[in-house]
Amino acid sequence: MLPSTLQESSAMEKALLAKFKENVLSIPKSYIKLGKDDPRRITHSLKVALAITLVSFIYYEQHLYDRFGVNGIWAVITVVVVFDFTAGATLSRGLNRGLATFLGGALGFGAVSLARRIGHICDTQPAECFHGQNKIAEGIVIGISVFVIAAGATFTRFFPTIKARYDYGVMIFILTFSLVTDYGFRVDSVENDFQVAWERLSTVLIGGAACIIISICIFPVWAGEDLHNSVASNLEKLSNYLEAFGSVCFESSKHGGTVVIKKDESFLQGYKSVLSSKGKEEMLANLARWEPGHGRFRLFYPWKQYLKIGDLARECASSIEAMNPYVDSDFQQSPGFQSKIQESCKKMSAESSKALRELATAIKTMTEPSSASPYLENSKSAMKHLTTALKDFSFESTDLLAILQAATVASILVEIIKCMEKISKAVHELSELARFKNAEPTVSCKKLHQLFINPSFEGDGKLNMGNKTIHIINLLPRQENNKSITN
Repeated sequence: MLPSTLQESSAMEKALLAKFKENVLSIPKSYIKLGKDDPRRITHSLKVALAITLVSFIYYEQHLYDRFGVNGIWAVITVVVVFDFTAGATLSRGLNRGLATFLGGALGFGAVSLARRIGHICDTQPAECFHGQNKIAEGIVIGISVFVIAAGATFTRFFPTIKARYDYGVMIFILTFSLVTDYGFRVDSVENDFQVAWERLSTVLIGGAACIIISICIFPVWAGEDLHNSVASNLEKLSNYLEAFGSVCFESSKHGGTVVIKKDESFLQGYKSVLSSKGKEEMLANLARWEPGHGRFRLFYPWKQYLKIGDLARECASSIEAMNPYVDSDFQQSPGFQSKIQESCKKMSAESSKALRELATAIKTMTEPSSASPYLENSKSAMKHLTTALKDFSFESTDLLAILQAATVASILVEIIKCMEKISKAVHELSELARFKNAEPTVSCKKLHQLFINPSFEGDGKLNMGNKTIHIINLLPRQENNKSITN
């Protein structure tokens, strides 16, 4: 028994040692994976470290320490709580903190001055007041001031606009006002009160300025750009689903006289992230409003329009979610009904996919989304053909339960196309508001010279040049489109 027990104990120790080694080795691997997933996280960490190091010189440099003293710690605290991943978030927190500190300090200094004035009035009437009653009067005034200001400021946080954009500032305002008034009650000199408020405001401004300058000037991460890419990516995910739906789900094979709709797990999950993107997009849009004009995004850019497109994308994703249970399972259908709607549904799905992809590309490249219009018209045409096919189909001798699922899928596809029309309209509105560039190609004389080397005519105004087929009419200026081409 003893050797067996020793062997079991040895095996357990080896297992624990192996598990410990595995856990230790997984730590650097998780760090490496986190950095590879988004390299901006590495630069953000370095920027925060740089900002903290810089403001810490208030303590390291003797002249600065003599000027600000222990209040220099507020610069470090400001960097820690203000510096965020995106420039918009850093600007929002920095400006909120600076303004809230100024207002809270100024109002707190005013409350302390008022309390002291009332206490002084009481102190000048010794017949009516006993010794120390001036401090009691000051305490009552300051207590009432703190209660009223804290209650009123906290209540304002329930307003949606304040909650979305200034919530952090209101909290800092309450904190600063309370600190200044409480400290001022125990300090007899008004100059000391003012000195404390000024030193804290100065160090907060130093910390906030360091955060904002480093965040904007050193490898900035723009919330607006993230929102821009997120909305375009969501449209691409919907496009991928519909593309796979048309090419896979309606590829049917006959088994014993029935039609079985195939499924493909690879595309059935991509759209689900669109459904949960509302909170992220609203946060990015709120932060993007704080950012200055940068790159392709000018000042006062129409960020709200992205939220409208995002809402419509989620509406489309909801329709896909309703359709997915019918797709993600094998079910038998009436062969006659299936064959009637199959081609129309495949075309509706395929053309809708192409339209959404063009709209996503238009947003990404910030060009006019005119290239999506033909695909949208094709999907609407297929929808009309589906309606005609359903009217012509005889339901008298058909089991309604056998056609229910396919009919539901077709109906949802129609709703998706209607939703896609709204998305197309919203993207066109964004194109106008954001002044997207013209999508029409322009061909230089040098490019024309290169293209017209050894051309061969195919007829109908086309030139075949190796791997490219060019419509001559598209190379001409608009005013010459109606002129005839002669040899």
